[in-house]
Amino acid sequence: MSHIHQRSSPHWLLTSIIGFGAILMVLPFWFMLVFATHDEAHIFAVPPPLWFGDQLAENISQLLNRLPYFWHNLSNSFYIAAMTTGLNLLFCSLAGCAFALYQFKGKKLLFNLVLGTMLLPGFLNMIPNALMIAMFGWINEPKALYIPAACGAFGVFLMRQYIEQAVPYEVIEAARLDGCSEWGLYRYMVLPLIRPALFTLALLTFIASWNNFMAPLVVLRDMESYTLPLALRALQGVGVVPWGAVCAGAAIAVMPLIILLIFTSHQLIDRLSQGYTK
Repeated sequence: MSHIHQRSSPHWLLTSIIGFGAILMVLPFWFMLVFATHDEAHIFAVPPPLWFGDQLAENISQLLNRLPYFWHNLSNSFYIAAMTTGLNLLFCSLAGCAFALYQFKGKKLLFNLVLGTMLLPGFLNMIPNALMIAMFGWINEPKALYIPAACGAFGVFLMRQYIEQAVPYEVIEAARLDGCSEWGLYRYMVLPLIRPALFTLALLTFIASWNNFMAPLVVLRDMESYTLPLALRALQGVGVVPWGAVCAGAAIAVMPLIILLIFTSHQLIDRLSQGYTK
């Protein structure tokens, strides 16, 4: 019996640690949702409220009064995140396919340069990027956000590594001997085999674009063209900050991501597991 107890104790200890960590991760989101339904007096009360209140409608009304373009800002975020995700899936998969399946001069150097960009802090290219966008006349336009982010180094690296493991080179050579074009190889052979990696890249890219704050801050000028994170930050400008409205807006902003993760988490794990077992 003591032997069984010794074996089960670490299991329960590990479960308790994981459960405690999960609670710490979920707690800020829970308080954000709860505070969205309370007024400021309850939000700053000690101890804070742990359950929902009845001020959600009032907070949303105040949010829309302070941010008249709120729903337009929400649609801007959807559009920019969707365009960024789609362009990344296309260009990163094409680049990854080229690095994995083709031999050309300077291939290793070029790939190392792509990886090197992942080591640079994002703020280093902020000013050159803003100058180029101004030169192109894209200031205050959505394409100033999704075109520069159309092909990320991480996406190229992920696609290249996955294609090398999931796509047998012998199959590619056999298809070429049968007369399949290079575009046909990519469309009908590579893409079906790398769906798990595409799904993962799409999810990560959409979340990163949705939460992006610094890039919209640099290139967007008008309130109507703001993305959601930038609009919510503008809500905390000069004067008294309506924290109930801020929490309501933050809850609305994070809700699409929560719904996305709820409906895709199991599929993400299954697809990655299938990819690694091949």
